[in-house]
Amino acid sequence: MKYTILGMTIMVASFFVSTVNAQDLPVASIKKQIELYKENYRGPYKQIEWFCKDGTRRDSKDPCPDKIGGGVQHASYRDDLKDLGNKYHLFFADILTNTDKEDFWDSSNNHSRLKQYQLARYLASVDDGWVQRKSQYYRGAVQSEDEEAWGIEFYQWLLRDDARLRENYYLLRQSLRDIPHDGDSNLAQAMRSQSKTIAEEFPKFMEARIKIHGKPDVSDIQMVQEFRARNKDKFSPAIAKEFDALEKTMKEFYAPIDFTALNAQLNKIKSDDVLVSRVKTFLENGSKDQDAKKLVTEIADVLCYIRQDITSLSRASDKLQMLDLTNELEDILLLKMQEWQPETLGDLLQKIETLSYATAGTGLVELGEWYAIEPYLVAESYHEDKSVAQLNDFLATSRGIVEWSAAQVKANYQDVVERYAQFEPKAHGFIDDRVRSSVALDLGESVSKLGAFITKYSGLENKVMDINGQASVRGLNPGYAYGELVVVQGTPENIEVDTEKIYVFERPPSDLKPVAGIMTVSEGNLVSHVQLLARNLGIPNAALSQGNLEDLMEYSGKKVFYAVSNRGNVIIKAEKDMDEQELALFSKKERSTNQVTVPVEQIKLDQTSVINMRDIDASASGKLTGPKAANLGQLKKMFPDQVVEGLVIPFGIFKDHMDQKMPNYEGSYWGFLNDAFAKAEKLKKDGASSKEVEDFQLGELQRLRGAIAQMTLKPSFIQNLKADFQSVLKAPMGKVPVFLRSDTNMEDLEEFTGAGLNLTLFNILEEERILKGIKDVWASPYTERSFKWRQQYLSNPENVFPSILIIPSVDVEYSGVMITKGINLGTDDDLTIAFSRGAGGAVDGQAAETRLVTTTGNRLLSPARQSDYIRLPSTGGTAKKTATFENEILNEQNISDIRAIASAIRKRLPEMTNSDYKGAYDVELGFENDKLWLFQIRPFVENKNAKTSEYLESISPEIDNDFLITLDAPIK
Repeated sequence: MKYTILGMTIMVASFFVSTVNAQDLPVASIKKQIELYKENYRGPYKQIEWFCKDGTRRDSKDPCPDKIGGGVQHASYRDDLKDLGNKYHLFFADILTNTDKEDFWDSSNNHSRLKQYQLARYLASVDDGWVQRKSQYYRGAVQSEDEEAWGIEFYQWLLRDDARLRENYYLLRQSLRDIPHDGDSNLAQAMRSQSKTIAEEFPKFMEARIKIHGKPDVSDIQMVQEFRARNKDKFSPAIAKEFDALEKTMKEFYAPIDFTALNAQLNKIKSDDVLVSRVKTFLENGSKDQDAKKLVTEIADVLCYIRQDITSLSRASDKLQMLDLTNELEDILLLKMQEWQPETLGDLLQKIETLSYATAGTGLVELGEWYAIEPYLVAESYHEDKSVAQLNDFLATSRGIVEWSAAQVKANYQDVVERYAQFEPKAHGFIDDRVRSSVALDLGESVSKLGAFITKYSGLENKVMDINGQASVRGLNPGYAYGELVVVQGTPENIEVDTEKIYVFERPPSDLKPVAGIMTVSEGNLVSHVQLLARNLGIPNAALSQGNLEDLMEYSGKKVFYAVSNRGNVIIKAEKDMDEQELALFSKKERSTNQVTVPVEQIKLDQTSVINMRDIDASASGKLTGPKAANLGQLKKMFPDQVVEGLVIPFGIFKDHMDQKMPNYEGSYWGFLNDAFAKAEKLKKDGASSKEVEDFQLGELQRLRGAIAQMTLKPSFIQNLKADFQSVLKAPMGKVPVFLRSDTNMEDLEEFTGAGLNLTLFNILEEERILKGIKDVWASPYTERSFKWRQQYLSNPENVFPSILIIPSVDVEYSGVMITKGINLGTDDDLTIAFSRGAGGAVDGQAAETRLVTTTGNRLLSPARQSDYIRLPSTGGTAKKTATFENEILNEQNISDIRAIASAIRKRLPEMTNSDYKGAYDVELGFENDKLWLFQIRPFVENKNAKTSEYLESISPEIDNDFLITLDAPIK
């Protein structure tokens, strides 16, 4: 018999909502407020006041007397600004003096207020003061010496807790560049902001601005001076003044390294700790020899050493001095790495390794993550020739470091940036600015050079229009498509996609509808529902860099041909450049889709009572229930201690309710459904367009969903469900939180996975919500997204029958997906696993911890970068939590348990089900107190047509992986 395995949809996106985002923002009114602040000479402030130590406030001309402890003077906030903070947790112009430290750290909201302060500083730098356009000249509003004093107190309070430092190393170092505490300034950001402002006002400067932003070096000073001399007659006095400021900033930024000042800063640390001695030795030696390669290597080492041992310093003030020193050292690193220009392959590999190490020292990559990938980047010898295979592995690993670094920036700031971007589009530039001010900028450039070099020997060359940095593009699964290219910047959640278009996303939406092709900056993980659907259906799918996405913007809206080969090289070309072979792929004959017909003749609709999950197995799939329930019942028999109890509402109960009279219709619900499809077929025969037919069907299905939501459940069914709830789950309905999982006959087929298309309800407790949830799950196959996927790939999408699996919730610490084969890397004997913290891990596109697990080891393919996650309290609903990334998710015992369960599944499942299925399995699982729980399993379905396409094979180069390349080979 053919064997199909169970699948699951977890609708978790709605639960990943920060408490500060819980209330929709009044975007229009906030925009008006911002414009008002910009034009008001006091900006967002009301007046200057004295704030006394006893809590009283006095007029600006009436200082706080000494007898009550004195006080400080600064502006007070306008009432409408305070309302933004109270109602929407928005803080546009924080004055730090007198601000409560706990409130500013804002740990309960993922440090939102601190991040907003940083973002507001950025907006002020790129938009002439932003909300303080005029009030930046409001004398006395902010007292710099009081702000700095507060900053020192804040960090000394913050750094008393070593856990805060370990958990938020990247965020803390970044905040030091923005929060005043030592007369500091952020020269790199100022340089980028000033050049951006000039280019916006004087477009001819754009080329110079791109150079300053993308490949900065000391020669930029001369470039700016020469540009200014050529165009001085065209400048307004304002632009001339901005050039003065830019030149001054650049000269400060590129000034010779002052090791004496750095030593003086180090001497402020009172401890004679080993760490301090190590840094002092470096500074003494560094002042003698400033060779770029040597200095970059030593700084990377010192930065990692400081990060590893900084908590050995006992005084918070010493930790603050050392963190400030790391920022000084990073600035030197950013200067000197531009001077290190490798001329040979060996030197380039050393530079990539060194800069990758520096990402760990600066917080872009966690120390544990560096240790995990260090063996794949640190060459045993830089004196031996390297094979193409070794170099490609080095390239993949180092490219991963670039992506992990960018993901760290996004994980820390994306929530705040997306929130602000609703009313201030310039906020989008903040993340890019932070990436460009880090070691990731030159590391990415170096990795691109390596990719271009390897291309010459491997033949694995991308041809993506004429964009730069093509080595950053990599195919995820094969396929080809033709259609309009749509490049989406920012959040994709409100984008209405089209089945005939090709989309480039910063990150894929959680509920992606059918599209012709996709590319993503944030891949999420290899086994998310979006990635599995793309792989299953032969939708070309590739990853690219943020820079690649921006380069593709100029082609957005144009028709293109897009292909990903079996070996991962990517082609995007304009419609006019398609050759005859590519045009033939989209002829009517060639483009006809091989649709799957779902068998319905075996369905048993006479089972109208609830089933104990223990009483069914895989043989019930497609007959009494969908594959989820049938195969979880099978797993319960195989692994009784690792699968929960469960109840099943079979197809028959659904059909019994659908046979009832439908309100405002002369027949039953089922009759209405079949009538709708019959009318659609007639429209098609009468010559209606596919769009007209689809619109009619979606309208009818919307009406049906509404009717099902109002359906009266039969009393006999409710009584039956309550009784079985008590007997199987050992508690009355309403006392045990449960999952309600849609389980249709049209998923987990041999050629169609259906992953993620229908509804699963999380951790429902109340009886009323469970009964309502049953109707919602029955209606979910008739949603637009679910229907469109079925309509496109199944020949009989109208014959959908939902059953429902009801299982008690397990409050797992982390959960994810296991594929019983290596995907993209590894072999069919390996495992690919992806885990995120909390419930619903990895399936919804989170940036999950992904590993390739072999019989003897495991390799980190990407770390977790999802800052928010959910837990499942016994009271029902969900509890939002915030993650930090200093610790890996899975431990060695977890991985050992995963290996063991995978081995048992591979061997025992076919035996117990008499199955001839020989492919890989897609398993969802989780850990609670290190106990492994199995939640579901399905066949891992890949698109055979894409893999065997003659065209895709023709563009897949033959690679001689054993070909050796000398390390002395020149890099050009």
